[in-house]
Parts: sequence; C-alpha cells; structure tokens
Amino acid sequence: MKVFNYISEAFGELRDNVTWPEWAEVQKYTIVVAVFSVVFALATWGVDETFSKALAGFFTWVKG
Repeated sequence: MKVFNYISEAFGELRDNVTWPEWAEVQKYTIVVAVFSVVFALATWGVDETFSKALAGFFTWVKG
C-alpha cells in the first residue's frame, strides 16, 4: 500500500507542481541536443582516427 501511495503522490506532484515547457521550446531544445550530439560524435571520431593513425605510424616506425 505504501508503494501505491508513493506513486500516486509522485504523479500528483508532476501534475500539480511541475512547470512544463511549451511544445515549441521542447522542439527547439531537442534540435539543439541532436545537433550537438552529432558534432560531439564527429569530433570524437576525428580524434580517434587521428590517434589511431599516429599510433600505427609510430609502431611502423619502431618496427621498421
């Protein structure tokens, strides 16, 4: 019974006391997050490729 009461009160708090953003604002921030996620993924890929090639070159130099 305590769990049901807790869940019921949590939904009441969300319904009555939370200020939800407007739909246009949600869409804008979703686009911003998506763009920065792609940019960050590309930057991570670029750094990974750079270090991979640098290490491959280093080990080729050491081996040869």
